[in-house]
Amino acid sequence: MDRINTIGRRKTAISRVYLSAGSGAISVNGKDYKQYFPTEVLQIILNQPFSTINGVGGYDVKVNVRGGGVAGQAEATRMAIARALVELNAEFRSPLKKEGFLTRDSRMVERKKPGRKKARRRFQFSKR
Repeated sequence: MDRINTIGRRKTAISRVYLSAGSGAISVNGKDYKQYFPTEVLQIILNQPFSTINGVGGYDVKVNVRGGGVAGQAEATRMAIARALVELNAEFRSPLKKEGFLTRDSRMVERKKPGRKKARRRFQFSKR
């Protein structure tokens, strides 16, 4: 099996994934994924595509991720891993799609408007 290259996005995070057959090593930006994503929730998010197809530990994953925060980066990486698995085997598509791992979450932060404190929050009203 060759190395499969896919990308995933979430908010402002962009994740590039290189998937190959191996022993289950996942490295993110040159670090082990447990070091890069210290909380258990983020580690679970990263492994969701593998647990969905019962393929935990069967693939080596090298990830380059930039932009956004840790949660957005984890979800972008999850999407990229799911896309790579579908490229590897088309039978994985339906279970991964059912879980929603192949759908790009297009929600972005709303921009700040002039005359407002934030996107929708107004400044405190003063009657006098």
